Amino acid sequence: MTRSPLFLAALASSAVPGLDPVTVEGVPGEPGDLFEIAYVQDSQDRRWVVKAPCTAAAGAMLDDISALSGLLGRRLDVAMPMVRGLAQVPEGRAAVYLRVPGRPLDFSGLRPGPLTAEVGRTLAHIHNVEHLLFEEAGRPTYDAEAHRRRQLSELDRAAATGHVPTGLLTRWEHALEDVSLWRFAPCAVHGTFIGQNVLASFDDDGDSSSGHVRGVLAWEASRVGDAADDFAELARLAPAETLDAVLEAYAESRIERPDVHLVRRARLAAEMAPLRSLLHALASGQLDVVERTAEELRALDARVEEDDRRHAQEDAERSERTRQARERAAVLLDPDDPERPEPEWDATQPHAPFPMLGETQAISMTTLLDEPQEYVAGTAADCSAPSPEPVTGDVEEGPTWAHADDPEPEPSPWPEGAEEDSQPVPVMAADADASTFEIDEVEALPEDADGVLDLHEGASDFIAVEHRPEHPA
Repeated sequence: MTRSPLFLAALASSAVPGLDPVTVEGVPGEPGDLFEIAYVQDSQDRRWVVKAPCTAAAGAMLDDISALSGLLGRRLDVAMPMVRGLAQVPEGRAAVYLRVPGRPLDFSGLRPGPLTAEVGRTLAHIHNVEHLLFEEAGRPTYDAEAHRRRQLSELDRAAATGHVPTGLLTRWEHALEDVSLWRFAPCAVHGTFIGQNVLASFDDDGDSSSGHVRGVLAWEASRVGDAADDFAELARLAPAETLDAVLEAYAESRIERPDVHLVRRARLAAEMAPLRSLLHALASGQLDVVERTAEELRALDARVEEDDRRHAQEDAERSERTRQARERAAVLLDPDDPERPEPEWDATQPHAPFPMLGETQAISMTTLLDEPQEYVAGTAADCSAPSPEPVTGDVEEGPTWAHADDPEPEPSPWPEGAEEDSQPVPVMAADADASTFEIDEVEALPEDADGVLDLHEGASDFIAVEHRPEHPA
């Protein structure tokens, strides 16, 4: 560290008003690091992080991340470093932010469970961020073709160094020339989604399933590009069942469906990670890092065939699990399948809705409506009011004007002495989702004691009413 921890604490105090440093702890760095970092605790027991750039390029990158934190911080479900102050240094500006709580994860020890699902959902939420936010913050943008050509360019530069085995160069070139592998929709990418940058807290230190993702650090490599780049470390370290659990939770939370070659490109990105470290070490003149990275590449070339066989077996098992899951889902969705398992009854859960009225009719009303007219007439007569007593005495017959040519009138279905207009009228009602049903009677309008029919229910005496003929006004 070229700057002392005390110097970084002074930068933090000048960048954030009211920050009074009490203790400071420097973070050991490695050759080629882009930033110098220290932890500062102030008089209010707040823990701060001060990050100072080591190069001008790192300073420009830190300025972009400061802008991104202001745009993105409130849109994520997890915490990210929110820059609270900046201090000028020769390489640019140092950033100061509150320390994000949590402990870094170890992807190699991660097992399927709630924490694994949270890792997948966290990645999905990052990839669901609108592109415009990253573009507004000055982050680079690569579509599928630009991303592929960028990696081809890196491969050509690495081949010129002579430190990359020929077998790896040929392998990677064939993969990059396969255009069908690079058909994907670009999305917002974190860039360095590795275990030490993913912070989690645990309700029980002895139970890894009680963990919750609290924050994601190191957004300096964020961009719009290939989602597979964020799965590279998981594909390299995590067990196969853990990777599947992450992918399942990820797919459920993504707005766009992940493409079918996501895992394959993630494995390729993990293989090519040492290549980028090699180029960076050569550019900064770190010969010891160059030798160490070249040794890693030779070891990778020796085991790549074994890795391919293991990956082929994992892919076959994953495809079989996917096929079985789809078959189970199809059985559950088919109500006519005799082998469909019956759902378990739970009295504490909401019951199924009652069937529609049409499903509970013992007799179809359509059949009743098709009965002969005599049955309807008889039913109406039974339901009608009793006929008035016959009038005794001589009754003068009125004149008739019937002619021989006139057809005989059809007999009325109503019994003699009953007024047709006063009979209960069957009213038919239909429901779109049920069979027809019948309302037996229509409730008669109320009749006042004075024989006045009130056409305005609840009306006052000032509203005119209609008088019946048999009750003269």
